[in-house]
Amino acid sequence: MQVLDGKALAETIKDELKAEVDAIRQAAGKIPHLAAVLVGEDPASQVYVRNKVRACEQVGFRSSLVRRPATITQTELLDVVRELNEDPDVDGFIVQLPLPGHLDEEAVNLAIDPRKDVDGFTPDNVGRMTLGLDCYLPATPNGIMIMLERYGVETSGKEVVVLGRSNIVGTPMTILLSRKANPGNATVTICHSRTKDVAAHCRRADILVAAIGIPEMVTADMVKEGAVIIDVGINRVEDSSRSRGYRLAGDVDYAGVKDKVSAITPVPGGVGPMTIVSLMMNTLQASKAK
Repeated sequence: MQVLDGKALAETIKDELKAEVDAIRQAAGKIPHLAAVLVGEDPASQVYVRNKVRACEQVGFRSSLVRRPATITQTELLDVVRELNEDPDVDGFIVQLPLPGHLDEEAVNLAIDPRKDVDGFTPDNVGRMTLGLDCYLPATPNGIMIMLERYGVETSGKEVVVLGRSNIVGTPMTILLSRKANPGNATVTICHSRTKDVAAHCRRADILVAAIGIPEMVTADMVKEGAVIIDVGINRVEDSSRSRGYRLAGDVDYAGVKDKVSAITPVPGGVGPMTIVSLMMNTLQASKAK
């Protein structure tokens, strides 16, 4: 069984990005600048943003963090987005989700300039992705595609099952894996809360992408012998034996399936680091486009 180590692969790619940024600096070119907007004090969001800022420092990007209180109004947040859209020095930016309940995430997303949408969430980039045109791909799905390519996981002609239909992971994964490309050319089934007999679908999968947000939902009896498992989930599970009172678990029962599969991503240290690397690759692309 091969562990698809996203943390190690992300470090390799960050070294590649750093070499490219060093060359840009020596040529007196523009250093890529990524900004992040963080609203409120959500602990998970703070960790994600902190990791992104740290990764920028590692490769020599400029980074900015725009913090606003959870009480910010919709108009005030849209003003922040407008300012970042108009700032010529900012190549790309993200608005960290989730936002407080009183804010309209869709309206915020629609307000982002597609040329700076390094998360790949705006309709312009999603539409271009669907048509196979140049665009900023959604960070997590693109990170998974890079992982499949770098680890030599064959996708052409394979049966792929994606658990979850979110606009952030599930739906774009089905598009990327089914289109005529490498990785790609797979036959893809998407499962969700209304799917009948999810286990039967999973057992057909040569490659299973779990992004459904239910801790350890995928058990050994749901997995085909020799399958490749991409576990996108990261869930806090209460655990009194841990000093912090919880442990992190994926959507797949790692301990239960590891001896049955040919390859699997760990949680943490699998898909998460690749998401950040993909975000940085998009930012470099945005900087070059200028």
